[in-house]
Amino acid sequence: MKFDISRLLETWEYKPGQVQVRRLKGRDGVHKIQLRLDLGILQMNAEGRPDGKRPLAHESLFHHFVSQLEKHRAAHEGSDEEFVLNAEDCARLQQEAIQYHHRYICFYQLGDYAAVIRDATRNLEVFDFVDEFAETDELSWALQQFRPQLLLMITRAKGMIALEKKEFAAAAREVETGIATLREFYTAFERPDLAEQSGEIHSLEQWLENLRNNSEKRSDKPEGEPPLVLTERQKLERALQDAVSREDYEQAARVRDALKNLKAP
Repeated sequence: MKFDISRLLETWEYKPGQVQVRRLKGRDGVHKIQLRLDLGILQMNAEGRPDGKRPLAHESLFHHFVSQLEKHRAAHEGSDEEFVLNAEDCARLQQEAIQYHHRYICFYQLGDYAAVIRDATRNLEVFDFVDEFAETDELSWALQQFRPQLLLMITRAKGMIALEKKEFAAAAREVETGIATLREFYTAFERPDLAEQSGEIHSLEQWLENLRNNSEKRSDKPEGEPPLVLTERQKLERALQDAVSREDYEQAARVRDALKNLKAP
């Protein structure tokens, strides 16, 4: 009976469609993050590896593999050759990254944007590591396909930090940088076509439009602050969104053609 958590669940009712998160200090003195799910509660440590474990005496499995790489370099005159991550290694790193994914989603809900950036950036480092040393491109892509979601969260967190300071122009610049980084990702992986279908890019573009509208309406805009001028690409992207929302697909097709011509060298 001591393992039954029914009473705990009864005091924290699950609400469908809502992300319910809370932060507390555990009996061990360690700060915890709890996420209410339909079938229970997911609990994570707020620092270190979310499950509190230290695999192979390291902070995380990723730290272990970085240590292995350093040992390999020391034994091979600084060379990375023949250091590879096999399918099992990549799967274990991906599983660990999912823990950090759950936690930075919770941090975002709690408004701890610095912690979101910390955990999401950590996962980006893992993705870079796997991309460099995975045995095959297929093993690498198993993680890389989630990079847009990571970039979205980092951009949103940076934007929210700026908004908390009421720096609307700075927030817009963070979003612009995030959109550009996402486009660079699709280009680097030879899938620029996916950029036009990216939910992450569309989400940031919509947020950017809202930020610009907000900035234009502000009466307390500091003297000398540069106006948010739309580039030709941004004007076309806004026109495309407007045409699609009005279901004017002929106009949308014309705008897409204009965008393609704009991107052409």
